[in-house]
Amino acid sequence: MTAPFARQRLAHLESLAAELSGRGLASRMLGADAPVLWVWHPRSRKQIIVFACPAGEGWLFLWSPDGQERAEDPGQVADLLRKLLDGAPR
Repeated sequence: MTAPFARQRLAHLESLAAELSGRGLASRMLGADAPVLWVWHPRSRKQIIVFACPAGEGWLFLWSPDGQERAEDPGQVADLLRKLLDGAPR
């Protein structure tokens, strides 16, 4: 992976991590060369791994199951992850 690519990936994941903390979620960056963001809800204990990937002219955040959002608005993605990880039944 090229250095600029790695820096962009890290910057997107860091911006998402900053938004998550304001929504009561915790996170930790994992991996050195190809980082991912481990996100969990302290109360429900649900967790998820979020990837940042280039797509066309921009970047996407990806998570399972079937989660995909543009990285341009990490606040919106943080809201979606909060709903996904909240203790309420789906």
